Amino acid sequence: MRVLETDRLALRLMSTNDAEFMLQLLNEPSWLRFIGDRGVRTLDDARAYILNGPVEMYERLGFGFYIVELKKSEIPIGICGLVKREYLDDVDIGYALLPQYWAKGYAYEAASAVLKYAMDELKFKRIVAITSPDNHKSAGLLEKLGLRFERMVMPPGAETQVKLFAIDTEPDVLRSEEKADQTSILS
Repeated sequence: MRVLETDRLALRLMSTNDAEFMLQLLNEPSWLRFIGDRGVRTLDDARAYILNGPVEMYERLGFGFYIVELKKSEIPIGICGLVKREYLDDVDIGYALLPQYWAKGYAYEAASAVLKYAMDELKFKRIVAITSPDNHKSAGLLEKLGLRFERMVMPPGAETQVKLFAIDTEPDVLRSEEKADQTSILS
């Protein structure tokens, strides 16, 4: 089922039918380097990953990671979506594409659609994202989307910190609240 569409892309719910694609994506060297090894080595592992991750999150929260596919051909090229990690206060946006689809504007197109959906439809006030400290391309994309670096965070069980980026979806409200806080501090 399609959740979002852009000019060139369709974002749809993930299912166990996507196991072969996810097995490939989860074992790409770029995924392993920047996101981490999920221990998915077989089609059964991939099906379990899909059911215990994205599908479970759809059922529990109504959102998750979506398969990104080329709209005309329906060829899957990556994933993009929202996830609620227990160690972060806010929902975060994430994306990963197969390397042959990098540098074509697809990640920006998909992430822009997800960010708009998160703000307009799901009414999230704040969205965050995390990246490896050396994933400069992903950090650049987050900045292009309007997210700003806030701080380093240590995910549970990780050996290194990750960069946390954030965007407040109601900046005017926040500016008013910040002004009120500054006024009360000065009083």
